[in-house]
Formats: sequence, C-alpha cells, structure tokens
Amino acid sequence: MLVVGILVGLFILVLLVVVHELGHGIVARRNGVVVEEFGIGFPPKAWGKKVKQSVLGKNVLFTLNWLPLGGFVRLQGEHDSATHKGDYGAASYWVKTKILLAGVAMNWLIAAVLLTGLAFVGIPKIITNQFSVPGDTQIIRKPLTAVTVQSGSPAEKAGLKPNDLMLRLNGLALETPERLQQLTAENRGKTVEIIYTRDGVERTANVPLKASNSDGKGYLGVGPGQREDIKATWSAPIVGVGTTAQFTWVTLKGTGEIAWNTLKGFVKSLAFWNQSAQQSGNKELDTVSKNVAGPVGILGVIFPQAQQAGFKQLVFLSAIISLSLAVMNALPIPALDGGRWWTMTIFKLLKKPLTKEREEAIQATGFFVLMGLVILVTWADVGKFFQK
Repeated sequence: MLVVGILVGLFILVLLVVVHELGHGIVARRNGVVVEEFGIGFPPKAWGKKVKQSVLGKNVLFTLNWLPLGGFVRLQGEHDSATHKGDYGAASYWVKTKILLAGVAMNWLIAAVLLTGLAFVGIPKIITNQFSVPGDTQIIRKPLTAVTVQSGSPAEKAGLKPNDLMLRLNGLALETPERLQQLTAENRGKTVEIIYTRDGVERTANVPLKASNSDGKGYLGVGPGQREDIKATWSAPIVGVGTTAQFTWVTLKGTGEIAWNTLKGFVKSLAFWNQSAQQSGNKELDTVSKNVAGPVGILGVIFPQAQQAGFKQLVFLSAIISLSLAVMNALPIPALDGGRWWTMTIFKLLKKPLTKEREEAIQATGFFVLMGLVILVTWADVGKFFQK
C-alpha cells in the first residue's frame, strides 16, 4: 500500500505541475510567444517528438524525461532582455505578466474545481468557520476516530491503534470527543467494553481504565478526533470557489508564520551566549520542521495516508497541494514565477535594464537558496518517514 500511495502521489504531483506549465505555454502561444519545448519530468530526456501543430503552436518538441518530478515549458528568448520576434523578452510587460501568472491561475482553478466537486459529497471541514452558504449546508459528522494512542496506555495495551473508529463504550454511543471524555471519567478505574471498527471490521476491546488522570493524557490514553464534512447542492460551485479563496488566505497566513518562526528560531539558535534563547530557538525550528513537508514527506507519508483514507481524501489533498503550488508561485521567491515577476517589475519601476547576466544571477541565487531549503525539509521528512 505504501508503494501504491507513493506512485499515486507522484502521478498527481506531476499532473499538477504539468497543468501549471501548460498554462504558461497556452497563454504564451496566444500572445505571440513561441513555445519551443514542453517536457514532462526533468532531463535527461527519455523520449521526444516534434509536433507540427498542437495547442501550444507549431513545431513544438514534446519530451518525456527521466526525472519524474514535474515538468517544464521552454519559450523562445526566455530572458527579459531578448528582442527577436516571438521572444518572451520582446513581449510587453502586460503579456509577460499574463504568461508568468498563468500557471498560478491554472493551479488555483484546479483547486476550485476539485473543491466544487467535493462540495456535492462533502468537503472536509479543517478550519473554524469554514466557508458555506447558509440555507444550503449540511454538516455530516463522521465516527469518532482515535487520532493518537499513547504509548503504554490502557488503549494501546487493549489493542487500539490510530485511525480506529470508536463506536460505543459500555453500549453507549460515542458521538463526540466530549462524550468519550465524559464516559471515561465516569468509569475511571473500571474495565469498560469499547466497540470499534478497523478496516471495516467491527471489534471489541475490554479496557481497564486508569484510576487517575494526573498526567493529563486521559483515563483511556486516546487522542480523539472527529471529522466533519460540509455538503451542499445548488451552492456547490459557490462553496468550491469561496472555500478556495478562504484556503488561499489561510495558506498565505500560514506561510508567513512559518517564514517568521523559521527566521526567529534561526536567529535565537545562534545566540551561543544565551543558552535559554538557544533552546527556545531550537524548539521553534523543531516545531516548524514538524509542520512542513517536502517531496519525501508528501510522497512517502502524506499521500499514502490519504490514499488509504479513501478517494475523497485523496481528491481533497490534491486540491490543497494545487492551491499551495499556486500560492508559492505567486510569492516573491526568486526562481519561481512570482520571483521572476517581481524582479521584472522592480527593474521596470527603477527604469533599469534587466540584462541576461543580471537576471541569471538573481534567479540562480534564488534557486540555490530554494534548493537549500528543500534539502533541509527533505532531511526532516526522512525522519518523519521512518517514524511511520
């Protein structure tokens, strides 16, 4: 199942990036910029064919490449200083803006379409006050789930595992996390019968509860959670677009908080003269690493879990990743679309020429910084992967 999850995740990630690049190519072609190559994956090239006529224009080289990590589109005269007819650089500022942001728009639209489809069957509720249309909203509560099971707890000793669905305790329905806490507190020190399901099979466990909750981990030792879905009918397209817009803001806010906490933690960790500050900084950096996932974490942990959770969770995760790609590519990060747009715009406002050498230096610096961050995140991902 792990291998299947990784392959499914790899396919979805490549598909989302390919659609992103397709957006660049289509807008470029419609605005007179020549598309030279459209590649799936990154070189070295495994296969290629020049197509006389396609949606991207004439004589475009379509390639399949050996590194299955996304895709790319190569335009004629990609540097801002290029001047020949059909060059990207020869296009107007407005055309360049449309080309650069087309990928962002494509990923945002994919997220909106996927969330619209989910709205008909139920979008997982992951934030407070998640967008909905009053009068056409149905809240569907899923069974209570054992999100975590404490090591050495009565629940673990009785055989309960994370993701088990908890149905009844001593014959009483467990509708909410609060109900579980109430019933375990009332029966502390006693042996209770818990009915739960795992992989669709109903099971029974007789669990002797702790007599005291002095450690604050509960009498049972389970961290309960309950998923809620927001379902709509006629308003599904509105809910899909509204939720995408709301998630966009949440993603931007979360990205800003991660960047600030990373910077703050890094600075504190360098305060070798203040041990307390160093410890605080290391703790903040550790918290950031646990909340950020790179390619290894997405493919090796997140996608396999979503794939096992079902098709709907997989679609939801795909929408979130597509939206994240849109947001990240809109930010002023050199080597990404937003970084190229900001670089072009700043030089235009300063009325200074953006030479090929200067542009390459800026983008290369940004690329190496970005790769450094990817390596750090990947290192943290490997630790998460082997913890699973």
